[in-house]
Amino acid sequence: MKKLSIVVPVYYNEENLLSLYADMKEKVLSKLPEYNVDYEIIFVDDGSKDKSYSVMQELAKLDSKIILLKLSRNFGEHAAILAGLSRCTGDFAVRKAADLQEPSTLIIDMLEKYLEGNKVVIATRAERQEPFIQRSLSSLYATIMRKIALPNMPKGGFDSFLIDRQVIDTLVNMKEKNTSLMSQILWSGFKTGSVPYTRLKRTAGKSRWTFSKKIKLAIDSVLGFSYFPIRFITFLGFVFSFASLIALIVTIIRRVTGAIDVEGYSSLLIVMLFGFGIVMFSLGILGEYMWRMFDATRNRPPFIIDEQDDEKKDIK
Repeated sequence: MKKLSIVVPVYYNEENLLSLYADMKEKVLSKLPEYNVDYEIIFVDDGSKDKSYSVMQELAKLDSKIILLKLSRNFGEHAAILAGLSRCTGDFAVRKAADLQEPSTLIIDMLEKYLEGNKVVIATRAERQEPFIQRSLSSLYATIMRKIALPNMPKGGFDSFLIDRQVIDTLVNMKEKNTSLMSQILWSGFKTGSVPYTRLKRTAGKSRWTFSKKIKLAIDSVLGFSYFPIRFITFLGFVFSFASLIALIVTIIRRVTGAIDVEGYSSLLIVMLFGFGIVMFSLGILGEYMWRMFDATRNRPPFIIDEQDDEKKDIK
């Protein structure tokens, strides 16, 4: 019998966890024996300041196959997922959101796709019951990634996935920071299948996936998986150098022919300010790369586990 590890990153989800487990028990856990599959559930508390961990402890008393991890602080969802993957013992693992916006039956759908021979199964968002701006930003991110970084990024993006043990070990051994776990999965190149689903509207709790976190993910994804920013700087430098050469030739010709009657500083000031802006923009991109290299050389762990509870309990 194979084992499925269900990794659930938790961050301020105290209102959802009891309903989440009940939903999984009814729609997933009860059906796994039909596929000759056992399970374990790994809840990872990513530095929540509410009662999430207390609720997790209550759930662990109900199911001996629940493992609890508590990180020392908030490291981010992708680090929390990686922490769960580093401790899982399953033959394959699935990421399950704690906010109930993904139907639990999606796990069974991905499992069936995995059994067809895929080492990676991603859950693509065909529809989203969310505000227009949120849908638009997500689509924009996926489009940019497909154009300049990962051509295999699905149009609607994805959050949940099921991956084989070989893929799990690959991700854990990468030990990358300031990166996107989903992009790493696509970059790895393993045989991939997909399952479409409708992302549901959030019914309880408040999303902590802030705009600043989305921006950081976008920057990490582009800088981590694309040469575009560096090549863009090179291209920009070439264009401005060529334009400057043309301007120099034109200025010399006008000077020789006497076409320049009145000297002015407005155009020169505009060109200088624009040039300085390009230089600062380029330095900013290079600084992002340098910071990531510096962060990698310090060899700090991507997450720190403060508490771990994997003691076997009697099911009540």
